[in-house]
Amino acid sequence: MSAPRIVLASQSPRRAELIGRLGLAFDTIPADLDESYMPGETPPEHAERLARDKALAIAAAHEDALVVGSDTIVVVDGDVLGKPRDRAQAVEMLTRLAGREHEVCTGIAVVQRGRVESGLERVRVRFRALDRRACEEYVATGEPMDKAGAYGIQGFGSALVEGIDGDYFAVMGLPVVRMLALFERFGWRYAFGELRRAD
Repeated sequence: MSAPRIVLASQSPRRAELIGRLGLAFDTIPADLDESYMPGETPPEHAERLARDKALAIAAAHEDALVVGSDTIVVVDGDVLGKPRDRAQAVEMLTRLAGREHEVCTGIAVVQRGRVESGLERVRVRFRALDRRACEEYVATGEPMDKAGAYGIQGFGSALVEGIDGDYFAVMGLPVVRMLALFERFGWRYAFGELRRAD
């Protein structure tokens, strides 16, 4: 039996890059959802629910595929830092994160034929001390503008991060090992470049 088609329910180039690094063929079909919080929903619950909702939205028209949804949020002092609306807000976010620790929550979900399997990665990220000028110089690169928390750990933003406790790839937006574990729940194991039937 041939491996199922993989569909990434995201327009994130970082998530696409990570699946591509595994050597797996996949299609990208972004999900367009209302990402508002539900009443009483915590940030980790929100990230996992959105991952499920994104995958379910695309899976409805692609039942045989393994549809992957993911959502990443940055939390500091209990506040969620989403994508900055402009450069001034990006600088304020980075100033707030500078010299301290914050949490990144990335939800991951896989859907096939109506079945949903999901999980969550929580990562502690520590920024080095930064003055306002450094924050402004980073924002001037344009890199932070489409990223939760106004930084990308894999790009210029790597110069901001002093250390992490947890899954680096979850901070990029796709917890790779957890995704592969979810594939196994559907009977498919990763064999370095392809999916094979789990024994």
